[in-house]
Amino acid sequence: MSAIADRPGSAIDIEALRKQLAHGGEMWRSLDEIAGAADFRRFVEAEFPAIAERLPAKPNRRTLLKLMGASLSLAGLAACSRAENIVPYVRQPEILVPGKPVYYATTLSSDGFGIGAIVESHEGRPTKIEGNPDHPASRGATDAVMQAAVLTLFDPDRSRTPLKDGQPASYGDFLKDIAALVSRWTASQGEGGALLVEATTSPTLAAQLGALRTRYPRLKLYRHDPLAMPAAMEASRALFGSALTPIYRFDRADAIVSLDADFLGEGPGRLAYARDFAARRRVRDPSDRMSRLYAVESTPTITGAAADHRLAIKPSDVEAVAAGLNAALTGQTGASGSIDQALMTVLVDDLKAAGRDALVIAGAQQSAFVHAVALAANAKLGALGNTVELIEAPDALSVDGDLGALREAIGDGAVDAVVALGTNPLHTAPANLDMRKAFSGLNLLVHHGLYRDETAFLAHWHVPAAHELESWSDIRAYDGSTSLVQPLIKPLYDGKSAHQLLAVLGGGFEADPLSLIRQHWTQLDDDAWRKALRDGVMADSAAKPVSVTVPPDLAGLKPAKAGNGIDIRFVADPWLRDGRFANASWLQELPRPLTKIVWGNAALVSPATAERLKIGNGEVVNVASNGADVDAPAWIVPGHPDETITLSFGFGRKVGSVAALSQGYDAFPLRRGSEWFATGAAIAPRKNSMRVITTQHHQAMEGRAIVRYASLDAFRQNPDFVRKNAPPAPTESLYPDWPYDQEAWAMAIDLSACTGCMACVSACQAENNIAAVGPEECERGHEMHWLRVDRYYAGPVDAPETFFQPVPCMHCEKAPCEVVCPVNATVHTHDGLNAQVYNRCIGTRYCSQNCPYKVRRFNFLDHQSLDKDDAGPEQGVHNPNVSVRSRGVMEKCTYCVQRISAKRIQAQIENRDIADGEVVTACQQACPTQAIAFGDRNKKDAKVVREKSAPQNYALLEELNTRPRTTYLGKISNPNGKLAKPGEATDG
Repeated sequence: MSAIADRPGSAIDIEALRKQLAHGGEMWRSLDEIAGAADFRRFVEAEFPAIAERLPAKPNRRTLLKLMGASLSLAGLAACSRAENIVPYVRQPEILVPGKPVYYATTLSSDGFGIGAIVESHEGRPTKIEGNPDHPASRGATDAVMQAAVLTLFDPDRSRTPLKDGQPASYGDFLKDIAALVSRWTASQGEGGALLVEATTSPTLAAQLGALRTRYPRLKLYRHDPLAMPAAMEASRALFGSALTPIYRFDRADAIVSLDADFLGEGPGRLAYARDFAARRRVRDPSDRMSRLYAVESTPTITGAAADHRLAIKPSDVEAVAAGLNAALTGQTGASGSIDQALMTVLVDDLKAAGRDALVIAGAQQSAFVHAVALAANAKLGALGNTVELIEAPDALSVDGDLGALREAIGDGAVDAVVALGTNPLHTAPANLDMRKAFSGLNLLVHHGLYRDETAFLAHWHVPAAHELESWSDIRAYDGSTSLVQPLIKPLYDGKSAHQLLAVLGGGFEADPLSLIRQHWTQLDDDAWRKALRDGVMADSAAKPVSVTVPPDLAGLKPAKAGNGIDIRFVADPWLRDGRFANASWLQELPRPLTKIVWGNAALVSPATAERLKIGNGEVVNVASNGADVDAPAWIVPGHPDETITLSFGFGRKVGSVAALSQGYDAFPLRRGSEWFATGAAIAPRKNSMRVITTQHHQAMEGRAIVRYASLDAFRQNPDFVRKNAPPAPTESLYPDWPYDQEAWAMAIDLSACTGCMACVSACQAENNIAAVGPEECERGHEMHWLRVDRYYAGPVDAPETFFQPVPCMHCEKAPCEVVCPVNATVHTHDGLNAQVYNRCIGTRYCSQNCPYKVRRFNFLDHQSLDKDDAGPEQGVHNPNVSVRSRGVMEKCTYCVQRISAKRIQAQIENRDIADGEVVTACQQACPTQAIAFGDRNKKDAKVVREKSAPQNYALLEELNTRPRTTYLGKISNPNGKLAKPGEATDG
């Protein structure tokens, strides 16, 4: 996808845009697009905007010859590389066949919860993450952060040696100092000592912490989780007297009301929830039914984008809406808060009609009152036990307090030695705690972490942590299911797991990582242990639902008064989270689903707020709250609630070579405690601007029917709505017809199921060795992703509908790229792929210019060195089945041809045909909602053939007669006819 930096400093006439879009129906990608800004038109019209602007309007002969000569020279250099020496195995492992990967089941951590994974390993080197289909939290899917686990494993910036007062030291010296600490704690029963842990659901870790507190009765345990969302447990304690957490069954729900819950993008159950949600909205026949989603949200999310009805309100108004919902369901008189009374009436009617198949879900960041209302509503509707169940919280841990309590204990002199496991409070602590000052007064601060981060540099001792792909451990999923974590590789830098460090504090200086886990699971014999490792999840380990009765008065929980002024909505960056993944280049360069911003963050505001403040995209605003302030570039987001500003965590870090490249601000200084929104903030425009790099301008629709959509009622009236107003596809062509005697590969993408989560883009990058190019190249439009997910809007600026469309190579039958290549580098294969032969390519880029879909990427620079002397540990992440490209060649989606070839070889060995579903592309495998179908079009019973036979199937730009192998199923939504106009088929 071509990425550009949005031009800051020019405020947009929002009122004019409202009038322009008043008639509805028109689709658009950005505010600059519908405004028809001159800069935007220039960007769209130029193939490579940054180059177009830097070249003279009419280059002379000398300039052209220079460029042609440079292109030819680079093309020749790209074909040459130095020979490398290799060393064979002295004694080859029995299970290892060179060139054939081995797959292992393990579990990755997501905010302390487990998500099952299958890891592909080549000669002992993990290279690719896939979801474990047998694990309840992944169902075979992954997300972008999981895909980047192999990248962080081989990160050259990882901590490589223990540090004592900032200087390299040996682990033996560390053990000597800890032995003295253990002796002191043994004598004093742990007085003056404290452990600081992050979110965890590990049963072994919980048992170790309990054993340490038994050994040292005066030892204190504190928990610091900057992304903690404790409101659900607070509500359950108030209502039921114990810490319970809800589990949702979206596959059973007919009517769903989300009270600021981004269940498709956030939370440990997001992959499973996305799968279940999409399953209830998959329509192929006019007789099929769909669930209906009402979303009330305080910042734009992918859940709100998937909703049939969406209401954007200030964060402080969500409690009032919850109170109005509670009153309507219980027959009380009361206002509906910030929600229109007609919407509230229809919403409640839908819930009552659904009964036990209704579902009200509260946002994890919302207050205990909102959670209590959601539980009471589900109980009133009879949904408890059906669409929602309550279980004992998997992450419940008995602690002595949070980071604020630790700060007080240090200030009072009650704690003088702290061991911090995995946390980085010097970056993530609320500014009012001043943890730097508190930690500076300690006699001993031990930090255990993957990087030499802000806290590590202050610590007396820093111990490198083992990566989760190097560790033995165990962990629980969102539903309580227990999984084992097994290492795929020996620790690269002799890192230690948290279990090992806790064992050392208990006097076990020679503890073996595996034995620490086996000791906790003594009930598993060798066969059961091996089965748990092989399956990736322990059988029947999910938590059992708890039967509860909701008290009629919500246990006295009351809504808070709505705040005045501007609200701040804090969110975790979807990829970097609290900043722990800031050094992962894949995640920095992956566009955010809605804003498409890369390599930085911005302060998100609504068009009306920007209009009031007279600010444009990229203009710096000062945001002040509770005595602190930060400067951040503004970014106008259609559909954002008015008088609200969204600030994201994860940026502003300078520790790590990749993290230091990114732009952005640190939002933690504005936060107080564990709050997720603040009221009474002040915003003041500055006179300067900052660079914000976004991918949202390019690949504009230009008035063509690219995204096609309709309501469920309209689909029932006109099942082939995608043909309405679309130009007819030509039937004749000058291009040759290709015979397909064997396979004919094809793909279908369901736009109703796509949530824009970007997992497919990240999986494609990991599978195909796609380079990250950095912020400067992204600004020029040179990023290398083979697959992009375009985001479109339709409707008014203040409350538009949102659409996502993944766009890989179309693999056209009549490919316009093939006929223009002067060296036959882009060719048509026997099975219908549009292939790219790298060692023929000389970089003319004619194919890219002739591609109407703009899905080809030119490798301008050597982003991945092939020189063995320059190669670092990051080279270990490469998939050996895919060539690593040097500069000067054109790259594109190949339908994962390496996977096709592997299955074809296997089928030939076994003298059979390739079975349907046997070949799975990387994007298809990662997709949580199964929006992508892939297979052999020649097999009439193949799933991809069934998808393409759906009445809403269409080809992109089919009027061009390219006859693409990749087609789309138009998006179908299910709005309530009492609120919307009767659904008419619509196309973009």
